[in-house]
Amino acid sequence: MPSPEPEFPRLEWDQWFEFPHPDTADDDGLVGAGGNLSPGMLLSAYRQGLFPWFSRDGLPFWFSPDPRFVLVPGELHVGSTLKKVMKKRLFSVTFDENFPTVMARCAETPRPNQPGTWITEDFLGGYGELHRLGFAHSVEVWKDERDGRRLVGGLYGVKLGRVFFGESMFSLEDNASKVGFVTVVGHLIKEFGVELIDCQAPTDYLASFGAKKVPRDWFLTRLKGLVEFPGSPGRWKAVLSSWS
Repeated sequence: MPSPEPEFPRLEWDQWFEFPHPDTADDDGLVGAGGNLSPGMLLSAYRQGLFPWFSRDGLPFWFSPDPRFVLVPGELHVGSTLKKVMKKRLFSVTFDENFPTVMARCAETPRPNQPGTWITEDFLGGYGELHRLGFAHSVEVWKDERDGRRLVGGLYGVKLGRVFFGESMFSLEDNASKVGFVTVVGHLIKEFGVELIDCQAPTDYLASFGAKKVPRDWFLTRLKGLVEFPGSPGRWKAVLSSWS
């Protein structure tokens, strides 16, 4: 009887794993499957231009699509309607106040043409640990009500150096996630000098903010010059209004 495959080792945040080069990806951007979602695996992937999208039988699948979808923060477009919403101060925005709940809401929120969620317990655990280490961050959007404030939108992602890798967002009120997104882009520029936001795959939603498709080679070249490691990890302490 053959012996079982050894379990892939856990990698700490400062340990490195060399993934196959993104040029080996198939037409869907899949580079490979395996490993785990320990801090060293996740951070190594982001630094090499890959990200985990889903898992099967406990094995994460690693992607590097071509083209890549990115937003250059200085090219952010805020429409007139959203500007009016933000000036009304219908929402307040905080950072890193409730990362686990933001991730859980992203997993629970139904999405068009998506029967389930790729944010499994493994993802919740892996990114939760990245958050505790100061690499993963959440944006919370709140609405004040009679019995207190209610979480109505948010997003989360990973920041390394001058790059923010957006992962997922949710919205329970019209414009809630838009307010959170615009607010965090301003924070990323002002506080960290972020020059690139990775949106991963194209969506009309993010295209409306100015996100665009770029060749994978362009993305990888830019990444090398912007990802500084460890990238000043730490909790974002700012608490911002809806128009800061």
